Amino acid sequence: MLEPVQLLSASRQNLWRLTLIRILVLAAQAGSVGLAYKSGMLPLPWLQLSVTLGVSLLLCLGTAMRLRGPWPVTEVEYAVQLGCDLIIHSVLLYYSGGSTNPFVSYYLVPLTIAAATLPWMFTIVLAGLALAGYTLLLVWTHPLELPAARESLLVYGMWLSFALSAALITFFVAKMAEELRRQDELRAERREESLRDQQLLAVATQAAGAAHELGTPLGTMSVLLKELRQEYRDKPALQDDLALLQEQVKLCKYTLQQLVRAAENDRRQAVVEQSCVEWLETTLNRWHLMRPEASYRYQCLGRGTPPRIMPPADLTQALLNLLNNAADACPDKLDIRLDWDHQWLRLSIRDHGAGVPLAIAEQLGRPFFTTKGKGFGLGLFLSQASVTRAGGTVKLYNHEEGGTLTELKLPRAYGVA
Repeated sequence: MLEPVQLLSASRQNLWRLTLIRILVLAAQAGSVGLAYKSGMLPLPWLQLSVTLGVSLLLCLGTAMRLRGPWPVTEVEYAVQLGCDLIIHSVLLYYSGGSTNPFVSYYLVPLTIAAATLPWMFTIVLAGLALAGYTLLLVWTHPLELPAARESLLVYGMWLSFALSAALITFFVAKMAEELRRQDELRAERREESLRDQQLLAVATQAAGAAHELGTPLGTMSVLLKELRQEYRDKPALQDDLALLQEQVKLCKYTLQQLVRAAENDRRQAVVEQSCVEWLETTLNRWHLMRPEASYRYQCLGRGTPPRIMPPADLTQALLNLLNNAADACPDKLDIRLDWDHQWLRLSIRDHGAGVPLAIAEQLGRPFFTTKGKGFGLGLFLSQASVTRAGGTVKLYNHEEGGTLTELKLPRAYGVA
């Protein structure tokens, strides 16, 4: 299970960015008007410009308050917001030189944002609105007396307009590209998780079918073995072999019954809160009963109070699978270490086997792939699925001193509310 991520819709994120751009532009416009007013360089209609800037400020505040609510941001609303920016910009240009104002090129910023975020129909409508505003400014503008140094002001204004437009477009497009990359990564993770779930479902379906189909031949074998033991009572050596076979058949039947009832058992089994040290030591004791030939050294390296977790049954089984893999590689002198920090629990298992060949390292963890010459290649795959569902990771490395190092990482306080 991936960690829960609170995602905003694309339109809501874009409207937040648009509001930020609008505030930056408003600050630049207010600063420019204030500088012109203080210096007395330009005889501008200060009241009209102040009212227009005030309307822009109210629009910023209203949008910010609106974004705090739960209502979704539609494409129509986003297009209307861009349209308001174009209208406000046109009014400001009308009172500050019209089409001769070097900041007329700022029309391109809302249009670039629209082209990058909205369907083509909205972009065409906004482009028409911008073109209409520019055209009206060519023939209709507030009369303005400019000083003699008009050309010098025009050149500097054009430079400032280009710098501002380039900075805003670059900011918006860069943020949008970053968001697209993040969404692509999330989609890839979801796709990988979905594929893993499909593989798990396929394995579970095949296992259930096999359990059902094997029940009949195992029952037949059990009956025949019972008859053979009765028929050859006078042969003790054969009786011992038949008894062994009968025990093996009972074990197979019991295993199949447990497989069929696994889901129901998981639902009924209580998940107990315990410290990570208690969980690991209990699992190690259980595993050592299963693999008495294995020897290991256990070290707890974490400092302070051990974190408390609520491990489900499949997570414990995942740890058992990892321990079995290490013991299969080399059952002698396994090195098991437990550590933790403020965010993660880390468990490392090192064996002294032959290691993982680089040519097949990428295949490990895929279903039905094994390097041991026996088994079905499902242990590591199921372990990875269980740990990933818990929000952790499993990684295998070739240790620099030989053997394989398996690292299991889980979120601290997993399962604890």
